[in-house]
Amino acid sequence: MSEQWQSVKVLVTGGSQGIGLGIAKVFARAGASVMITGRKSESLKRAQTEMRELGLDVRTIVADVSDPASCQAMADAVEEQFGGLDVLCSNAGIYPEQQLGNITREDLDNVFGTNINGLIFSVQACLEALTRSGRGRVVVTSSITGPTVGFPGLSNYAASKAAQLGFVRSSALELAPRQITINAILPGTIRTEGLDSLGAENIERMQKCIPLQRLGATSDIGHAALYFASEGAAFVTGQTLTVDGGQTLPEVPLLQ
Repeated sequence: MSEQWQSVKVLVTGGSQGIGLGIAKVFARAGASVMITGRKSESLKRAQTEMRELGLDVRTIVADVSDPASCQAMADAVEEQFGGLDVLCSNAGIYPEQQLGNITREDLDNVFGTNINGLIFSVQACLEALTRSGRGRVVVTSSITGPTVGFPGLSNYAASKAAQLGFVRSSALELAPRQITINAILPGTIRTEGLDSLGAENIERMQKCIPLQRLGATSDIGHAALYFASEGAAFVTGQTLTVDGGQTLPEVPLLQ
């Protein structure tokens, strides 16, 4: 635990599992005050229990980032409970696989409603609190899928993740006069609950496609977020950081 983080207040959207929970754990271990959001109270309770078993404290609030009123409620809650907000980790996202010919308007509304609208609504709701902080930070969880690579069945998700980077770059210019930075992390293949159903053989095959020969840990993304939120990144805004173990580097696939 570092003294520099003990007065820092952090809000992590989509923090009840996966990468979001990994981010929350890294900030909590550093000493920050952390609140996580999620759509389901049961998932939030499990996350809170897991963190308490690790000796970490976290606050929770049910929130749907696709709803502006829900975003405002979570922003109000973190200010009420922590007395302010310094870091917004906009992590909430969905990634349903669907072939291009089958995507409906409802499918697009769901993906963009969470991944794009949810990002914008979250920043809007937290804007004044981050401004009052004097050191406001926004850290966006994007993806290598869309901005860097493609994947069949994820064209709607990929489009939403690429769109996030356009928002990051343009909003950085609007947020700069408020002394708020905004940056994005592009995770590669990260070991989360969603991969468990693939089986050991498939996971091993995925690892062999990554130069570092392992899947990323959620803490790898958490430490990247910690960097963007640190004083060491005070002069960094509108940028992206790829955290993929070298996955996007080979000119040809490592496995043919």
